[in-house]
Amino acid sequence: MTALVNSLQNHEKTVLSEVCPAGEAWMCEVKKGQYFRIVDLEGNQAVDTLFISASNPEERYSATDTLAINQQIYLEKGTALYTNFGNKIATIHDDNCGRHDTLGGACSCESNTVRYAHDTFPMHSCRNNFMIALSQHPIAKKHGLNVRHIGPNINFFMNVPVTSEGHLKFDDGISAPGKYVEVKAEMDLIVLISNCPQLNNPCNAYNPTKIQLIIREGEDA
Repeated sequence: MTALVNSLQNHEKTVLSEVCPAGEAWMCEVKKGQYFRIVDLEGNQAVDTLFISASNPEERYSATDTLAINQQIYLEKGTALYTNFGNKIATIHDDNCGRHDTLGGACSCESNTVRYAHDTFPMHSCRNNFMIALSQHPIAKKHGLNVRHIGPNINFFMNVPVTSEGHLKFDDGISAPGKYVEVKAEMDLIVLISNCPQLNNPCNAYNPTKIQLIIREGEDA
């Protein structure tokens, strides 16, 4: 796993390589044609991700458009990701995890109390991470982003099966140390991540861990 991360860091076309601590928010810009890779360093870490158009922040990733156009409920290698305007925003270029969720949404103080117990309300959540980043991060200020720009998210590495009755289950993750997913930006992107702090279900193996974020130039750059 270390060799994999080091090889990516040293790649001559790598323009950014950073580690996001467990439970924290992270934000960046990815140019059209660049590749953005998330590495699950220790395994079974859910990574809640928002993709927003850098040229028009009112355009952002849409779970409903993506599922309807692809005619499948899981995201995997080759899946095209679409916006609320019906445009392709990114494509899952490479992936060795298997599939990713876009139905479970982001955990919040409110959803924690509904799913688990009222005393979980003060626990840190992905929605808190999104709101903090949108209120403080320089990229958010540059593009005039705020809480209104929080939309449907992708839960990379998260395992949320749909039962035959149509219910969602939050199961043990199917990722492992060193697993990764890489998307190709189909437009200039703003990427906002919550490296999920969830402690109440097995999406993080009840132990949130750090992730690696890597941006590299396209093959023709």
